Amino acid sequence: MENTLTIESPQNPRVKAAVKLRKGKVRRETGQTLVEGCREILRATESNWEFIELYFCPELYLDPDADQLASNIRNGGTPVFRCSEAAFRKMSYRDTPDGLMALSPLVGSSLDELELPENPLLLIAENLEKPGNLGAILRTADAASVDAVIVCGHKTDINNPNVIRASMGTLFFMPIAEASTEETLQWLQNKGIQSLAALPDAEQEYADANMLGGIAIVVGSEDDGLTQDWIDHSNLQVRIPMLGKNDSLNVSTASAVLLYEATRQRRIHA
Repeated sequence: MENTLTIESPQNPRVKAAVKLRKGKVRRETGQTLVEGCREILRATESNWEFIELYFCPELYLDPDADQLASNIRNGGTPVFRCSEAAFRKMSYRDTPDGLMALSPLVGSSLDELELPENPLLLIAENLEKPGNLGAILRTADAASVDAVIVCGHKTDINNPNVIRASMGTLFFMPIAEASTEETLQWLQNKGIQSLAALPDAEQEYADANMLGGIAIVVGSEDDGLTQDWIDHSNLQVRIPMLGKNDSLNVSTASAVLLYEATRQRRIHA
């Protein structure tokens, strides 16, 4: 692209600032995060997301449409910088970068900003430790036509670049909010939305639960499960039967099982 600013040195201030954004504290302080990858950036632009800056390195392109995507973003008014391979690799958090990275405002909203239909289907994820699991859950939520995802607890930052990557950019079009467990429980009560907690020792199997009304499926951390607040205040408690030797499913898999059961019931009774 002609008349494009360049970044040659890995010691460039923009490169150093991008590297610092790997830390959640810096992301929160600056209100910015990194979005890396042609697919993820395309998903964001398709959702009319506006970036702060775009960095590209043609020597690392893996997608034939990467240069056109960068041109489209520049034509939309976003400052664009061509990077040397050394500078781009310094910024990248991927083992195999594909030559596109964007500086972005943080994603996410408050509970009161969520716009919900009648009888919404929600997913609440509490204290997830692994960004990959949260990203996978976001993809599943989109596939199951979930109306919004609520993240409780601060063990995983929704703006972690690895969440963005694992979600394949889903969080740019999936309504997502962050709130405390206490705030979320009160909000659900005010909205008349029931909560369904997945517990290994619940008496009722998940397929026997009525998921037709407004409902929030709640899943907990990989190591500790749900906190006592959710266990004590959930309206429904269900278990996923384990018929083999293992006693639990990965949280992203459990989320998929529960969400698709809710979707199945709703499609049958639509």
